[in-house]
Amino acid sequence: MALGQIEDLGSWDYVVVGAGTAGCVLANRLTEDGRTRVLLLEAGGKDDWIWFHIPVGYLYCMGNPRADWGFKTTAQPGLAGRALNYPRGRVLGGSSSINGMIYMRGQATDYDHWRQLGNTGWGWDDVMPYFLKSEDHFAPEPGMHGGGGPLRIEMPRVKWPILEAVRDAAAEIGIAKVADFNRGDNEGSSYFQVTQKRGVRWNAAKAFLRPALKRGNLRVVTGAIVRRLELDGRRVTGLSLDVDGRPSTVRVEGEVLLSAGAVGSPHILELSGIGDPERLGRVGIEARYASPGVGENLQDHLQIRTVFGIANALTLNTLSASFYGKGRIAAEYALLRTGPMTMAPSQLGIFARSDPAYATANIQYHVQPLSLDAFGEPLHAYPAITLSVCNLRPESRGGVHAASPDPKAPPAIDPNYLDTEADRRVAADAIRHARRLMAANAMQPYTPKELKPGPEVDGDEALAEAAGRIATTIFHPVGTAKMGSDERAVVDVRLKVRGLAGLRVVDASVMPTITSGNTNAPVTMIAEKAAEMIREDARSGRA
Repeated sequence: MALGQIEDLGSWDYVVVGAGTAGCVLANRLTEDGRTRVLLLEAGGKDDWIWFHIPVGYLYCMGNPRADWGFKTTAQPGLAGRALNYPRGRVLGGSSSINGMIYMRGQATDYDHWRQLGNTGWGWDDVMPYFLKSEDHFAPEPGMHGGGGPLRIEMPRVKWPILEAVRDAAAEIGIAKVADFNRGDNEGSSYFQVTQKRGVRWNAAKAFLRPALKRGNLRVVTGAIVRRLELDGRRVTGLSLDVDGRPSTVRVEGEVLLSAGAVGSPHILELSGIGDPERLGRVGIEARYASPGVGENLQDHLQIRTVFGIANALTLNTLSASFYGKGRIAAEYALLRTGPMTMAPSQLGIFARSDPAYATANIQYHVQPLSLDAFGEPLHAYPAITLSVCNLRPESRGGVHAASPDPKAPPAIDPNYLDTEADRRVAADAIRHARRLMAANAMQPYTPKELKPGPEVDGDEALAEAAGRIATTIFHPVGTAKMGSDERAVVDVRLKVRGLAGLRVVDASVMPTITSGNTNAPVTMIAEKAAEMIREDARSGRA
C-alpha cells in the first residue's frame, strides 16, 4: 500500500467495535450460521502474555500499556481531591482479561427495576435464559445454572482459615452462610464463583472468540483505533479508523455494534458527533446528531478499603514475605494449579444491609487475606486483612466525555463519587458495619486491630470523609449510553441508538442502573440477549 493511501477493510454485515466481553460474545453468536460476515475490531493486541492466563496476573496487567488503557479519573471532590487510576482492558477479551474473575449476576430486583423503568423484556425472568446459555457451571442446575456453555465457572482453588473466621463472624451478627450468590437474592456470605478453568483465567476470548476464529465469516483486526462512525443522513454506513497507525475505512451493510465499554462506547459516539451539541462544540467536535444522554449517567461501585491487622493466622502478606513462601506459592501452582496464584483479588463475599430499612442487601464486601495501599503496589509487611465494602446502588452520577477531537486523547472520566448525602451516609454506615463484623467473638482469637481508617474516626461526617480518603474504584463503570425511552436514554430496549439506523450499543454502558454486584456476568448476558435480538431483527427486516 502506498504511503498515505487509505486501506479498505471491505464491507461487512456487522462490524463489532471492541473485543471485550460483549464483543467476543457477539462475534461468536453472530457467526454461528457460517454465512453472516462479521468484522471484530480491537484497539489492543492478542491475549498471548502469560499474565493474562495465570489468575493472579491482574497485578501485572493493571497499569501496563500491554493490557490496560491507563485511564485516570478527574480529581474527585468526594475522595479528598484524589484522581484514581481507572483500569480498562485493552486486549482481546477486554477487561475480562485483567479483571477479578468474579461471576456475579446481581439481584433479581435489579432487572425487575429495569423493566419497571419501561425496559420491556429486561426483567429477571426475561434475562435468566441468557445467563444460562453462556454457562458451563461447576454445578449445573435446571433453571438456575447452565452446563456445557462456553463460559467456565468454578469455585476458588485456594483456602484461607482467616476467611472462614470472618464468615463465622458474619453469621454471628446475623448474616447467613449461603452456597450461591447467583440465585436472585445474594444476601449472605459465600466464596465467590470465578471464571476459571482448572486454575487458569477463562476470559471472554477463550470462552467465545477462540471457538469462532476457525469460521471463514469472521475476521479479527487488532491495533484498530476508531476515529469516527460514518453517517449518511441518519444511517451509520461504516467507520474511519487507524489500524496500527494506517488510515483505514470499513463499510457496513447491516449494523455497527459498539462494544467498547462504558468508557469507550460513549467516547466513540461523541468523536462521531453524536451527543450533546453544546458539549461537543466546547471541545471542537462538529455535532451531527443530538443525543444529550451520551456519556451521562456514569455509575460505579466505590470500595472502601478498611484494613485490620491480625495475629495468629496466615495471610498473603506474611506468606509472600520470604523466598521460601514465594517458592511454595509458585510450586503449588506449577504442580497442582491451586493456591495463591489462582486467587481472584477477593475470595470471600458478604452481602448485607447497612440499615434494616433496606429491602435487600445494599452493601457488598470483598474480603481479602492481604493488605496493600492499592493494587499494583507492594503488600504490607505486617499480617493484615482487607474488608473492602461498597454501596451496591449508589445515587451519585458522573459522566464520560470526549476531551478532544483526537481519538487517541483519553476521555474525561468523572464518576462524581460520594456526591449525594445518601451515598455519604451509606459510606459511614459501611465502616461501622465492618467494625461490628470485626468485633464479633469469632474474630477475637486473631486480635483484629483497625488500621484504616482508624478507630479514632467517628461520627457521620468524619466517617464519610475517611471513606473518601481510603476508597477506590472496584472497576464497575456502567450506564453511559443507557437504555430507555426518556430524553436522556441513548438506546432503546433492543439496544438500537435512538433516532439512528444501523447502530447499536452492546455493553455495560446500556445499563440504566448498576447491578448489585460485579458487572462482568451481566455484560455477558446483555451480549447474549443482544445477539438474539440482532438475528431476529435481521430476519424480520427491522435492522
